[in-house]
Amino acid sequence: MCGIVGLLIKKPEWRESLGELMVPMLIGMSDRGPDSAGLAVFTATLPEPQRKYSLYSKDKFDWESLRRSFPAAFATVPEIQSNGNRAVLISDREPDLVKQWLKAKYPQLHLLSTGRTIDLYKDTGKPAMVADRYNFSALKGSHAIAHTRMATESAVTPDRAHPFTAGEDFCLVHNGSLSNPYSIRRRLEPLGIHFETDNDTEAACRFLEWRMREGDDLETAIKQGFVELDGFYTFLMGTADKLALVRDAFACKPAVVAETDEYVAIASEFRSLAHLPDVKNAHLYEPAPEELYVWTV
Repeated sequence: MCGIVGLLIKKPEWRESLGELMVPMLIGMSDRGPDSAGLAVFTATLPEPQRKYSLYSKDKFDWESLRRSFPAAFATVPEIQSNGNRAVLISDREPDLVKQWLKAKYPQLHLLSTGRTIDLYKDTGKPAMVADRYNFSALKGSHAIAHTRMATESAVTPDRAHPFTAGEDFCLVHNGSLSNPYSIRRRLEPLGIHFETDNDTEAACRFLEWRMREGDDLETAIKQGFVELDGFYTFLMGTADKLALVRDAFACKPAVVAETDEYVAIASEFRSLAHLPDVKNAHLYEPAPEELYVWTV
């Protein structure tokens, strides 16, 4: 059992309050996932060729030393925004080279996400503690996806918390379980796709991102997922400009949507939506099995 929540703000002037609206949604799902929590927020898009890299260190880390060592490899000083054991590095250098350098020089760092819009946070602990640790209430952006985890497979560690990411500006959170993650993995690894954990959600995330790199749009990739991904699940996914929700053919994992002229809000249970403005007048519904629900910013 896990909890998923998502919020897309339609009214631009409300985007300053994204974090304030999301935190009660996340904490409302604490009973469904007390082991760990995470959140991906989609912010204003960086200009090309800039990318931002969300980084996590299990132990105390000297982020300033990373900033000082970067110019020797790339002849430029990156921007680094740090908050305890997490930081965002922003650079205009080629993403594959930056990621290779980070992995070689700082193997103790975990790369949480890469892209022009996505910032990602995840850690172990009760959702309220994680939200407070990284000041989720202050986050601003167009849409966000969050997750509370009750581990039913794979260890309770920060890298196995959700959201999972693959490629750029794509993330997925999951309530349920897949029965064929290792067959998906055996299919993708010969194609050069590297897995970082043994978590079944990572298999779904990497499969869908692989399909999009092969030319599918998000909707087509999800339809292919209905064929290839076996199990019971509710998936909530974010891209730079979309929020997408699907349930498997049996739809036994709960989800509810509240939609108004100002926002689209999604949660595993309605209690996480009850604080939202004017929710009593929202269009409330339960997503249908194998139906695509995709909203664009």
